[in-house]
Amino acid sequence: MAIAQAGAAGRRATSDQRPVAWWLFAVSLLLLAMVVLGGVTRLTNSGLSITEWKPLTGALPPLSEAAWTAEFDKYQGIPEYQLINKGMGLDGFKRIYWYEWSHRLLGRAIGLAFALPFLWFLLRGRLERPMAWRLAGILVLGGSQGALGWFMVMSGLSDRVDVSQYRLAAHLALAFTIQAATFWTALDLWRPGLAGQRVAWPAVAVAALVFVQVILGAFVAGTDAGFAYNSWPLMDGDWVPAGLLTHRPVWLDPFENTITIQFLHRHFALVVGAAAFGLWQAARRQAPAAADLVLAAVAVQILMGIATLVLVVPIWLGALHQAMAFLLFTASLNLAHRLRRP
Repeated sequence: MAIAQAGAAGRRATSDQRPVAWWLFAVSLLLLAMVVLGGVTRLTNSGLSITEWKPLTGALPPLSEAAWTAEFDKYQGIPEYQLINKGMGLDGFKRIYWYEWSHRLLGRAIGLAFALPFLWFLLRGRLERPMAWRLAGILVLGGSQGALGWFMVMSGLSDRVDVSQYRLAAHLALAFTIQAATFWTALDLWRPGLAGQRVAWPAVAVAALVFVQVILGAFVAGTDAGFAYNSWPLMDGDWVPAGLLTHRPVWLDPFENTITIQFLHRHFALVVGAAAFGLWQAARRQAPAAADLVLAAVAVQILMGIATLVLVVPIWLGALHQAMAFLLFTASLNLAHRLRRP
């Protein structure tokens, strides 16, 4: 009788947590949309079109021709316009403005989509104290992402014609960190029997390698290194191109030399692919579906990366490549969680 009651209580607890898990899975989908829209904003060079950060009043776009003209006047005062887009008309400004405005609006929507259900579950007593604190931490990370995004934009408003690649990489790294925290928490609620169990470090290592590759990709995007060489597998006829490691100081070369940045991103993809294949070999009996998904995602991402390079970074393919990076990272987290054991 006692065992039956305990089992029933466990099933009720699991059932009670399923709505919380579904909510967090939905937030993960919104984060995917945010990363993709952020990539499109970057690829269309739209990220500096809004030169002020107004967390509340900025939710409304210009509503009159005079308001549009005022926004355009502000944009005309920054180096990107003066050195890159000189002569752009109001219609052209509107096109890039809508990308950045949509990106910021989606960020606000995600904040509400997280904060309001969190408060509802909290006030309804659906969250135990450790989980409540955990979710509150994710909420703080989300708020920090908004501040970091503005810190990134600031780097391109005075002395540069684009944002700092370092701040761009930090912004993307925090986005993927928020996804990791959100998705892993959802999995803990969805599979309560695995929550708190020992992790499989090889699977975590693969997820970490994917994360590193994402950051390398951010430096590619932040320096336009994707345009440095557009041939594969050779880089304009060489396996090791001239100009590698020529930046001074040399320790900044991997972050500021477009040749080295592209070289690292190209070849680290092979490291990720080899690690994913090794993990698949080890995990395909224990978690076949999750292992197959990671291996397939790695293969698709590598092929997509090659196509993006050879086709000279078309916007649609660059956005898909970034979306696939997010999905690959999420799949690797799922496999790492699925392999947890007592």
